[in-house]
Amino acid sequence: MSHYVAIIEDAGPDRAVGIWFPDLPGCFSAGDTIDEALHSAPEAVALYAEALGNSRMPTPRPLNQLQKDSSFRSEAEGHLVALISVPELAEPAE
Repeated sequence: MSHYVAIIEDAGPDRAVGIWFPDLPGCFSAGDTIDEALHSAPEAVALYAEALGNSRMPTPRPLNQLQKDSSFRSEAEGHLVALISVPELAEPAE
């Protein structure tokens, strides 16, 4: 099973909680609570993979590797980090 690092942005009780994935540009999840956003995150990754084509999915980088990237550190600063488990992506049916 693969794990993608997710950044959780909680802007407070009057705004949705957003989740984005440093290794998956344009892939995001959201919810009214952190739990809701985390619950829908694997589906967001699956839909991203389907749209991209499973064979072209970027390899997930571990958090310690991402932390060496200064742009990641600045974008993620002050936010929660989670690992989102996604089942191995199957090859698309022909």
